[in-house]
Amino acid sequence: MKKLLLFTAFACAMMIMFNGCKSNYKNVVYMQNSDSIDLSLAKGLYDARIMPKDVLHIYVVTPENAEVSRMFNLTRSSIGGSATGGGAIDYQVSNDGTINFPILGEIYVKGMTINELQDYIAGRLTGTYLKNKPVVTVEMESFKISILGEVGKPGQYTVSTGKINIYEALAMAGDMGLQAKRDEVKLVREDANGNKNIYILDPTSADMINSPFYQLQQNDVLYVRQNDTKIRNAALSSEVTVWFSSLSLLMSVTAFLINLLKK
Repeated sequence: MKKLLLFTAFACAMMIMFNGCKSNYKNVVYMQNSDSIDLSLAKGLYDARIMPKDVLHIYVVTPENAEVSRMFNLTRSSIGGSATGGGAIDYQVSNDGTINFPILGEIYVKGMTINELQDYIAGRLTGTYLKNKPVVTVEMESFKISILGEVGKPGQYTVSTGKINIYEALAMAGDMGLQAKRDEVKLVREDANGNKNIYILDPTSADMINSPFYQLQQNDVLYVRQNDTKIRNAALSSEVTVWFSSLSLLMSVTAFLINLLKK
């Protein structure tokens, strides 16, 4: 009889563990039900759009000669800077979405992609200022994202390619921990007009690939919160610590009073 009870208890414990593992499976695995998702909606290559406060590096190579190229590639020394600080000038996009480019003056760049701006500058220079079409290279120097909360390496990250999706960002931050609320990742995004919005994303769903938030934008903030179990355990641990401290203090006072009354 005793062996039967022990076997029954062991079997029940194994069933509880198995069911727990099944429930945790859905909380941990990424891109579930991927075989039922229409990925045709995710076709098309993504290009980041230029926004106010972005910093752009623009370099122009003209077919004429090096002297002409220097007209469009200002350095700190060429505009009166010191000889030791003669690096190339970068262009910060103003709040109204413009930059002040040599010869061309004020250019409205907000909302353009890198390729569109390259073609625009080359087109403006050709024919009016240059006989032949120049080679224009534009790089985004300020594509940064921040990842906070229950990840391996929270912090701010610079994206050199100007393109990153949510899974790549989480991988860069050391992935979400097992105690993270994986189906409730918050995205804080600021649009080109300075309006901030918070969106709830679910990377455990394969449909995340079709989401307009799959590709991250510059200055995006991802926050991965702790799951409910970890929050409850943290609160319980804090309460237990307080109770033990109070009990220890009570026992110390009681012992002191007993010793005092004995005298």
